[in-house]
This record gives sequence, structure tokens and C-alpha cells, in this order.
Amino acid sequence: MDETEFWELVDATREAAEGDPEEQADLLVDRLLQLDPEMVLDFARHFEARYNRAYTWDLWGAAWLLLDGAGDDAFDFFRCWLIGQGREVYEGAVHAPDSLADLLGDFDEEIDGDGEELGYAADEAYEQLTGAVAPDLGIPPAAPEPEGTPIDFESDAALAERYPKLWERFRG
Repeated sequence: MDETEFWELVDATREAAEGDPEEQADLLVDRLLQLDPEMVLDFARHFEARYNRAYTWDLWGAAWLLLDGAGDDAFDFFRCWLIGQGREVYEGAVHAPDSLADLLGDFDEEIDGDGEELGYAADEAYEQLTGAVAPDLGIPPAAPEPEGTPIDFESDAALAERYPKLWERFRG
């Protein structure tokens, strides 16, 4: 599975789920079950690489604003959700987290921002296909700390300065 096929699968399931991340995860498992186990592992590698790439202080700050606070687990689930939003939103957010203010349509913090189930979709499909737990994916693990410069999430001034568009849209 190449990168284009990965994103096509993400987009197709998001559209079919009408943006509901839990429904998207269920649809993703169903779609992955139609593939051979090696393709499912390829999907998992693409997902994990993007998940690790999104482990940045800048994105954590954006998640903090969108979710009105985000601890370790919430940020993990946010990164899964961000991948589930598709290539354009994901790449835009990774390059310029404040651009999420423009890239996102409606955002409901009760539903949006939590893609925990998306993070397990490939593992679940692989296990159903093979009866075994997915092997190590052979990609480098995430860094122990987020990439970039830490931010004081408790400082409204720091958040407003670093994320003017997100601040205006979600806190202004």
C-alpha cells in the first residue's frame, strides 16, 4: 500500500462515516478486512509514521485549544483523529497548526478531536484476519518528548500569541 492508497482509504471511510470518528474506525476495520494481512500492516506503518510525525508541541497546543485542555492521552487520541481528517487537514496542521482554524469545518469537542478507535483499526483487522497480534512494524518509535519548543498551556497570552486564528475562533 502506498501513501496515496492510505489516504484514499482514510478519506473514503471518513466520508462514509460523515465525520464520526467511531463510525470511521468501524468502517476502516471493515475495509481493512478486505485486504491481505501484509497490506493491513502497510496501512499500520503509514498510520504509525504519521502519528509519530504529529508528536509536536505546536500540535499539542492546537489540541489544547480545540479540546479546552489535552493531557497525554487526549493528545494521543487527537493525533489519531487528525490522521482521520485526511491528508489536506493533516499536512496543513503538521506544517502550521494554527491553520486548523481555517481547515476545520464545524468542530464539536464532544465528538471531534478523539480518534482513539482509529488508532486500533489496523491492529483489530490484522488480528481478525490472522488470529495473531500484529508484529512489530519495524519503524522507529516516537521521540520520548514532543518535537519543537514547549509551550505553557496554562498561559492564555502564550496560546493567543502562538495560535491567533485558533484563539480567535475557539476562545475569542
